Amino acid sequence: MFEYLTIASAQQIEYKEKASKFIAYAYPVFDESAIKEALETLWGLHPKATHICYAYRLGVDKTNYRANDDGEPGGSAGKPILGQIDSKELTFVLVAVVRYFGGTKLGIPGLIESYKESAKEVLSLCTIVTEKLKVLYSLGFSMEFYNDVMHHLKKNKVALMQQNFTEQCLLVIEVEKQRENAVIESLEALYHVNLLIEKTS
Repeated sequence: MFEYLTIASAQQIEYKEKASKFIAYAYPVFDESAIKEALETLWGLHPKATHICYAYRLGVDKTNYRANDDGEPGGSAGKPILGQIDSKELTFVLVAVVRYFGGTKLGIPGLIESYKESAKEVLSLCTIVTEKLKVLYSLGFSMEFYNDVMHHLKKNKVALMQQNFTEQCLLVIEVEKQRENAVIESLEALYHVNLLIEKTS
């Protein structure tokens, strides 16, 4: 599994059903701290909202997920939101739906449909992108080989994320998971230099 689908940027829409107002937000997120921050921001924007229900899925293997009904009847909000994320095979995505109660009860079928449609509409506005899975490595080598190593990285289209110069040259590089073994093996063999290669994430 070397790539995944996610959304390029945040979007929002407004959906109405029998005077209840639903404002749906979709965010690209990469960890639970970003999810917490987004939800706190929404409560700050909508302090008088009746509910803020949400669902998210994280990870390339998509095993980290949650569907939250925030006080709505069980399974009537978070689950249909998550269903829309999954219908597009997305990950690293949070969809939150803010509800303002309009005075007329929608019933469980009505709630399911409203949260589903809100999530569906906001995701339909999102640009879906295919991202390649990448890993970071740290490299250490003698300064005399700096130009040769940099040329090798450029030739192999390896992204340089960070560099530091002390007694030796220290680099952090980003490698596509699909090309990881080939790139790292070539660096280890490069000019027979004893590269200090350590996977950092």
